[in-house]
Amino acid sequence: MPTLSPKKNAAQVAKFADMFSAMGTEPRLRIMQLLLSAHPQGLVVGELQSELDIPNSTLSHHLDKLKNESLVLVSRESTFLRYTANTEALQEVLQFLYAECCTRNKAVAPRDVIQICK
Repeated sequence: MPTLSPKKNAAQVAKFADMFSAMGTEPRLRIMQLLLSAHPQGLVVGELQSELDIPNSTLSHHLDKLKNESLVLVSRESTFLRYTANTEALQEVLQFLYAECCTRNKAVAPRDVIQICK
């Protein structure tokens, strides 16, 4: 496996740490679950709000945090905002973890990761 330069590796770790931090609250993790369950169509803000039962201003704050870390994508549909999970960003995070736990030192067998997902 190719090794990254220390600066690039540090930047990558910082990026993923920020992404994990953004998902590190119960409401944001629930938002990510909902958006993944609605993939690829996503959900408009009103659908998220009714499902989560949190105030719009609080939801907006959480969505902004997830958007700023590129975990969700937003598009305007007339007067509505539609949010979708950024599956490419999530794939990068999972690959980052997978590379460490399942390929370099075999801490977790790849087949066990797949079984967890099923």
